[in-house]
Amino acid sequence: MNDILHRLDALRRPRLLIRTARIGAEDYRRDIHLPRLLGHGGLPRNAPALERLMDIEAGLDQSRRDGEAGYSTIRHVEVMIAMMGEARLLRALHPPLAVRPAVAVVAGPVLEPLG
Repeated sequence: MNDILHRLDALRRPRLLIRTARIGAEDYRRDIHLPRLLGHGGLPRNAPALERLMDIEAGLDQSRRDGEAGYSTIRHVEVMIAMMGEARLLRALHPPLAVRPAVAVVAGPVLEPLG
């Protein structure tokens, strides 16, 4: 679980993309957002959902970098919102050992902007 969060924290994306996704992540609701992004059916647990979202986002980011005509900024932001939302939920469910659950605060970077 920590591995996936470390991978997420290591991602570097354009500042505007991250800022937009952070704003959207405030209203993230997995029961509404995940089926639209991952397909309808049962909702996966947080870590598997985050893994799938990161795979989708990697493809979208490659399309962005390649300047592909089919690239959708809106879809990219939606996936990043879900990634941030799932990461926050995952961190809330599994706080660091040094933090007592009654005092756990969901904090820390979720994607760092590029230069």
